[in-house]
Amino acid sequence: MSESIKLQKYIADCGVMSRRAAEKEISAGHVTVNGVPASRGDRVNPDTARVKICGRVVVNRARGHTYIMLNKPPCVLTTMKDERGRRTVADLVSDVPARVYPVGRLDMYSDGLLIMTDDGALANALCHPSGNKEKVYRVTLRGEADDTILSALGSPMTIKEADGRDYELTPCEVTLISRSGERTVIEMTLHEGRNRQIRRMCDMLGVKIMRLTRIAEGGVTLGSLPIGAWRYLTEEEINALLRFSR
Repeated sequence: MSESIKLQKYIADCGVMSRRAAEKEISAGHVTVNGVPASRGDRVNPDTARVKICGRVVVNRARGHTYIMLNKPPCVLTTMKDERGRRTVADLVSDVPARVYPVGRLDMYSDGLLIMTDDGALANALCHPSGNKEKVYRVTLRGEADDTILSALGSPMTIKEADGRDYELTPCEVTLISRSGERTVIEMTLHEGRNRQIRRMCDMLGVKIMRLTRIAEGGVTLGSLPIGAWRYLTEEEINALLRFSR
């Protein structure tokens, strides 16, 4: 069993924040250890302690794989290297202390939630075409899309694949967020992830997309993470992805 270490060192070792920032959170009463409010000077056993900051579990990343979320900006490629020298997600996660890879893709002009990890088994399970793997997108359409358009987006549609074969899409859920003369904002929940699916669906209906943002995947939500920034997933989020991938 590991020897006990200072609580602020444990939090820093988990990659959540610096020791100084951890000390401030402890002093502010935001940290608990095994359900008990922590104090500065407390020590914990890295193998057994259950540490929370503002109610969110701190994951000891030294014990396993690395899981992060990135808020991918538009015009950034979802790849680790580009022969033409264009900006990639690798440029945005160069300070992650592990070699993580994207789980799935966001096309170049889309933005939002991108899971990255060094857990190959999880990545393969999440990317597999079978299963009910929900992903939620915030879609801004040009103009005032009427209910007929929204109903069509949520109805069965057939798209043509690269090999020329027709593919019938699983119907998705469409929720209207706002509608004005200039734009219509909707949320679309997909149960599969065909290549550029939403863009192809809108193209078929003659609807122009102004912005396409993934805001949730497998129980993990983007929240207020700034665009271009990354953070570690919490233990709850990792467990949600593991359940999502089964």
